[in-house]
Amino acid sequence: MLPILHLNGYKIANPTVLARIPDRELMSLLEGYGHKPYLVEGDDPATVHQRFAAVMDEVIDEIGRIQHDARGGEASERPRWPLIVLRTPKGWTGPKEVDGLPTEGTWRSHQVPLAGLRENPEHLRQLQDWLASYRPEELFDENGSLLPELAELAPEGNRRMSANPVTNGRTVLEPLRLPDFRDYAVPVDSPGTTVAEATRVLGTWLRDVIRNNPTTFRLMGPDETLSNRLGAVFEATDRVWEAETLPTDEHLARSGRVMEVLSEHLCQGWLEGYLLTGRHGMFSCYEAFIHIVDSMVNQHAKWLKVAAEIPWRQPIASLNYLLTSHVWRQDHNGFSHQDPGFIDHLVNKKAKIVRVYLPPDANTLLSVADHCLRSRNYINLIVAGKQPALSYLNMEDAALHCRRGLGIWEWAGNEPAPGTRQAAGPGTGASRALPDVVMACAGDVPTLETLAAVDLLRQYLPDLTVRVVNVWI
Repeated sequence: MLPILHLNGYKIANPTVLARIPDRELMSLLEGYGHKPYLVEGDDPATVHQRFAAVMDEVIDEIGRIQHDARGGEASERPRWPLIVLRTPKGWTGPKEVDGLPTEGTWRSHQVPLAGLRENPEHLRQLQDWLASYRPEELFDENGSLLPELAELAPEGNRRMSANPVTNGRTVLEPLRLPDFRDYAVPVDSPGTTVAEATRVLGTWLRDVIRNNPTTFRLMGPDETLSNRLGAVFEATDRVWEAETLPTDEHLARSGRVMEVLSEHLCQGWLEGYLLTGRHGMFSCYEAFIHIVDSMVNQHAKWLKVAAEIPWRQPIASLNYLLTSHVWRQDHNGFSHQDPGFIDHLVNKKAKIVRVYLPPDANTLLSVADHCLRSRNYINLIVAGKQPALSYLNMEDAALHCRRGLGIWEWAGNEPAPGTRQAAGPGTGASRALPDVVMACAGDVPTLETLAAVDLLRQYLPDLTVRVVNVWI
């Protein structure tokens, strides 16, 4: 990737900070970010175009050299990646003045510098002069078609944006080689008698996902892989790290499949780019802090919606979130770490784009994670706790429950079995009738609390028939 910082001086109505600080400070800032900045500036189009073309050739060669050294094992230190600073006037080549006020090179050129064209003939004339300055007669024939010699300059084959695997990742997307999640099951002989940390169990499966897919799967997160009990992945990989290391550091390496930085924005951007170029991944985060990427996930959802309507855009791997340290269990962090609102943020989007999963225990979490990593063109949200918790379903029942999306947990209620008769009483009849109370739950802690409530009902109102329904999707 080649970043280009275009400094034209202004935002909508005010100057930009980076355009007003001295060049020395600007270059120091960019160098501090790890870049080697190249400055291209001016207000004469022909001169700037030539300078920009020359710099592009230089930096593309530089990127190629960095890649060659890294892939050949010759890189001995962290490289400084090129970055171009392009400084040109705002509203460049547009009207110099409008209504007697300076426009080009000022904030007035933002968006619509010439308004009211129907009512203002002077503005219409200025627009005509502006468009004519691009000399369209040198670009198009009398029918309005692009001249053949110019059309031939367009890329062909895989160099086209629609066919280039860099911009249309589905052309190189391969399914993950996923281990059988059933092999990682928590034994459950009877519901609610086994305790497990759901995400710790998931971590052992993700460890082997990484082993099986050493170049096509990454785990992103804001320094929470260990905190979220996914530490087993470090048996197969390290955190990728290109800065200085100390003897006290653990699991830092120049090559690794875990990418951690304390910036949810950056983790989101990393993962989106990784998916768009034909790979797979998962973003693990505390539930309360994933809100930081609300606007970014909005844009990804819009992109998925529009891309599905474009014939040459093929499906890409789904964007998968694993949210833990959730609202229900904040044993030492407290109020600051309680915010379940990301679910609300996602479920107001179309169901053909978004899926939300609330597995009640470790085995259902394994099943849903397998499902999400196999899916395409979704935004999948999984919310699961990391603390020790009861397991309710053996793996066979968990997989069936996940395929259905919801189910009646007969072992948790006190309804008579289907087809049997029951004595007269509230909600009874000649055959199985509707229960007196239906207790519905979704998610690990709400399921636990629901089962505790049912236990109280059965103790204090034994004649009341209770049905328990668990929903996980």
